[in-house]
Amino acid sequence: MNDTMFSDLFDGPFFAGWRKAVNNAADRMPAQAMMSTDVKETDHGYDVDIDMPGFKKDDINLELSNGYLTVSAHRDGSHEDKGEDGKWLRRERYAGSLSRSLYVGDQVKESDIHASYKDGTLCLQVPKAEAQPQVGSKHQIAIEG
Repeated sequence: MNDTMFSDLFDGPFFAGWRKAVNNAADRMPAQAMMSTDVKETDHGYDVDIDMPGFKKDDINLELSNGYLTVSAHRDGSHEDKGEDGKWLRRERYAGSLSRSLYVGDQVKESDIHASYKDGTLCLQVPKAEAQPQVGSKHQIAIEG
Protein backbone atom coordinates (compact mmCIF):
# COMPACT_ATOMS: atom_id res chain seq x y z
CA MET A 1 0.00 0.00 0.00
CA ASN A 2 1.33 3.41 -0.94
CA ASP A 3 1.98 5.86 1.98
CA THR A 4 0.75 8.74 -0.15
CA MET A 5 -2.51 7.08 -1.14
CA PHE A 6 -4.54 9.67 0.77
CA SER A 7 -2.09 12.57 0.44
CA ASP A 8 -4.36 14.46 -1.96
CA LEU A 9 -7.56 13.66 -0.07
CA PHE A 10 -7.61 17.11 1.55
CA ASP A 11 -6.34 19.06 -1.49
CA GLY A 12 -9.78 20.21 -2.70
CA PRO A 13 -10.87 23.85 -2.34
CA PHE A 14 -13.18 22.94 0.57
CA PHE A 15 -10.15 22.01 2.69
CA ALA A 16 -7.93 24.93 1.57
CA GLY A 17 -7.76 26.47 5.07
CA TRP A 18 -6.89 23.15 6.63
CA ARG A 19 -3.85 22.63 4.40
CA LYS A 20 -2.18 25.68 5.91
CA ALA A 21 -2.83 24.53 9.46
CA VAL A 22 -0.61 22.27 11.48
CA ASN A 23 -2.16 18.91 12.39
CA ASN A 24 -2.91 20.13 15.92
CA ALA A 25 -5.14 23.06 14.91
CA ALA A 26 -6.74 23.21 18.36
CA ASP A 27 -3.42 24.28 19.90
CA ARG A 28 -4.08 27.83 18.68
CA MET A 29 -7.67 27.89 19.90
CA PRO A 30 -8.14 30.15 22.94
CA ALA A 31 -9.35 28.66 26.21
CA GLN A 32 -12.54 30.73 26.03
CA ALA A 33 -13.52 28.93 22.81
CA MET A 34 -12.81 25.49 24.24
CA MET A 35 -14.16 26.24 27.72
CA SER A 36 -17.47 27.88 26.85
CA THR A 37 -18.92 29.16 30.12
CA ASP A 38 -22.46 29.97 31.23
CA VAL A 39 -23.05 31.82 34.52
CA LYS A 40 -26.53 32.00 36.04
CA GLU A 41 -27.35 34.08 39.11
CA THR A 42 -29.58 32.39 41.70
CA ASP A 43 -30.95 33.56 45.05
CA HIS A 44 -28.01 32.05 46.93
CA GLY A 45 -25.17 32.32 44.47
CA TYR A 46 -24.08 31.51 40.95
CA ASP A 47 -24.35 28.36 38.86
CA VAL A 48 -21.38 28.11 36.50
CA ASP A 49 -21.38 25.54 33.68
CA ILE A 50 -18.14 25.09 31.73
CA ASP A 51 -17.98 22.89 28.63
CA MET A 52 -14.89 20.69 28.75
CA PRO A 53 -15.49 17.95 26.19
CA GLY A 54 -12.87 15.24 25.90
CA PHE A 55 -11.44 15.80 29.37
CA LYS A 56 -11.66 13.26 32.17
CA LYS A 57 -12.52 14.33 35.72
CA ASP A 58 -8.93 13.57 36.79
CA ASP A 59 -7.60 15.94 34.08
CA ILE A 60 -9.39 18.94 35.66
CA ASN A 61 -8.04 21.06 38.52
CA LEU A 62 -9.82 23.77 40.54
CA GLU A 63 -7.82 26.27 42.59
CA LEU A 64 -8.99 29.20 44.71
CA SER A 65 -6.46 31.95 45.36
CA ASN A 66 -6.92 35.63 46.32
CA GLY A 67 -10.60 35.59 45.37
CA TYR A 68 -10.03 34.01 41.94
CA LEU A 69 -11.25 30.54 41.07
CA THR A 70 -9.01 29.04 38.39
CA VAL A 71 -10.23 26.08 36.35
CA SER A 72 -7.43 24.32 34.49
CA ALA A 73 -7.19 21.09 32.54
CA HIS A 74 -4.54 19.06 30.79
CA ARG A 75 -5.03 16.41 28.14
CA ASP A 76 -2.09 14.42 26.84
CA GLY A 77 -2.60 13.19 23.29
CA SER A 78 0.40 10.85 23.24
CA HIS A 79 -1.51 7.91 24.75
CA GLU A 80 -3.65 7.71 21.61
CA ASP A 81 -0.61 6.70 19.51
CA LYS A 82 0.04 3.43 21.37
CA GLY A 83 -0.50 0.22 19.54
CA GLU A 84 -1.46 1.82 16.23
CA ASP A 85 0.23 1.14 12.95
CA GLY A 86 0.31 3.80 10.31
CA LYS A 87 0.81 7.48 10.01
CA TRP A 88 -1.56 10.26 11.10
CA LEU A 89 -2.90 12.24 8.16
CA ARG A 90 -4.74 14.75 10.33
CA ARG A 91 -5.10 15.29 14.09
CA GLU A 92 -7.64 17.87 15.22
CA ARG A 93 -8.56 16.72 18.70
CA TYR A 94 -7.11 19.01 21.34
CA ALA A 95 -4.11 17.92 23.37
CA GLY A 96 -2.50 20.33 25.81
CA SER A 97 -3.34 22.61 28.74
CA LEU A 98 -5.85 25.38 29.14
CA SER A 99 -7.30 27.45 31.98
CA ARG A 100 -9.78 30.18 32.88
CA SER A 101 -10.11 32.31 36.00
CA LEU A 102 -13.27 33.75 37.51
CA TYR A 103 -13.39 36.31 40.29
CA VAL A 104 -15.60 34.92 43.06
CA GLY A 105 -14.69 37.30 45.92
CA ASP A 106 -12.26 37.29 48.82
CA GLN A 107 -14.84 35.95 51.30
CA VAL A 108 -15.50 32.68 49.41
CA LYS A 109 -13.68 29.61 50.79
CA GLU A 110 -12.86 26.31 49.06
CA SER A 111 -15.48 24.55 51.19
CA ASP A 112 -18.19 26.95 49.91
CA ILE A 113 -17.72 25.89 46.27
CA HIS A 114 -19.37 22.68 45.04
CA ALA A 115 -18.30 21.03 41.78
CA SER A 116 -19.51 18.12 39.67
CA TYR A 117 -18.51 16.82 36.24
CA LYS A 118 -20.92 15.01 33.94
CA ASP A 119 -21.14 14.52 30.17
CA GLY A 120 -18.22 16.88 29.44
CA THR A 121 -19.62 19.77 31.50
CA LEU A 122 -18.10 21.03 34.75
CA CYS A 123 -20.87 22.40 36.99
CA LEU A 124 -19.94 24.74 39.84
CA GLN A 125 -22.12 26.27 42.54
CA VAL A 126 -20.49 29.38 43.97
CA PRO A 127 -22.10 31.38 46.81
CA LYS A 128 -22.58 35.11 46.55
CA ALA A 129 -20.12 37.16 48.53
CA GLU A 130 -21.68 38.68 51.62
CA ALA A 131 -22.23 42.42 51.26
CA GLN A 132 -20.05 44.27 53.75
CA PRO A 133 -22.00 46.84 55.75
CA GLN A 134 -20.75 50.38 55.32
CA VAL A 135 -19.48 52.20 58.35
CA GLY A 136 -22.26 54.44 59.61
CA SER A 137 -20.13 56.97 61.44
CA LYS A 138 -20.41 60.64 60.55
CA HIS A 139 -17.32 62.77 59.96
CA GLN A 140 -17.20 66.53 59.70
CA ILE A 141 -14.94 67.92 56.99
CA ALA A 142 -13.36 71.28 57.64
CA ILE A 143 -13.54 73.92 54.95
CA GLU A 144 -10.47 76.04 54.49
CA GLY A 145 -10.45 79.74 53.68
